[in-house]
Amino acid sequence: MSPSEETDGRPGLVIIGTGAMACLFGARLARLADVTLLGSWPRGLEALRREGIRLRDRAGERVVPVRALGGPAGVKSRLALVLVKSHQTRRAAAWAAEVLTPEGVAVTLQNGLGNLQQLAEATGTHRAALGVTMQGATLLGPGHVSHGGDGPTALGCSAATKPRLLELAKLLRRAGFQTELTDNLEGLVWGKLVINSAVNPVTALLRVHNGALLHNPDARALLLAAVRETARVAEGAGHSLPYPDPAEQVIDAIRATSRNHSSMLQDVLRGSPTEIEALNGAVVQAARQIGMDAPVNETLLRLVRALEAGAGEQQTGCRPPDL
Repeated sequence: MSPSEETDGRPGLVIIGTGAMACLFGARLARLADVTLLGSWPRGLEALRREGIRLRDRAGERVVPVRALGGPAGVKSRLALVLVKSHQTRRAAAWAAEVLTPEGVAVTLQNGLGNLQQLAEATGTHRAALGVTMQGATLLGPGHVSHGGDGPTALGCSAATKPRLLELAKLLRRAGFQTELTDNLEGLVWGKLVINSAVNPVTALLRVHNGALLHNPDARALLLAAVRETARVAEGAGHSLPYPDPAEQVIDAIRATSRNHSSMLQDVLRGSPTEIEALNGAVVQAARQIGMDAPVNETLLRLVRALEAGAGEQQTGCRPPDL
């Protein structure tokens, strides 16, 4: 039987990625499903194979055994989660297409815009779905993750994907993830983008954890300027945000993940490529398409680009060079 096919009544689940979010979801789902992580980061794969995922959360620290493979060969599953950086989506999508059974579905829970389109190109629209999660996680080392804060997860379904997404939603809820299905996922994607396009670059530029933004008046002012601008772009593009007050929402999100290091800060500290193009870059592009300016987002975009260019070869051994 192929890895991640259903065994002993436990559903099979493939997670594409070996970073913070992949390890968080893998650790919490492994007690309920036959979990396989796919990646190409040698040190991450080695750590996962040697001892499993080391998860640190409010309950303490524990080790969760999982299967970890360096590619999709021989793997088949009805369910797959794509949890890689946006610049790695095309390769991850190709892997998803290879592992999915004909009736399966792959769900992207990534940051930014454009990931679903790449996934659907590889798998077919009937086997691709878009999700949004507000979970926070920090990668402490290869296979070692700290849970940085809870938040809701939403899955957008169509008639073709609904049966499998109902199965996945049930699994996620049993694993402790607050999960719901929705038909307004574009609004939810922009709702998350409003938050991430502010929190991620500002924490990365200042090199502070999320909660520090609320205690620095200048950082808070910059944060809220970015939030309001992105919300105006979303409204101008015809997207209805899933909350009435973007400023209040981002403050609530920061409080819920106050001890977390944003994914962009983690990338900067490792010397890895960031997701700035899929976040603030996407906002700037969307604004131009509807004849708007987005000067705050464009400034953050250029600053993070400059930061990446200046990082040069400065990296640590924790850096995942690929998936």
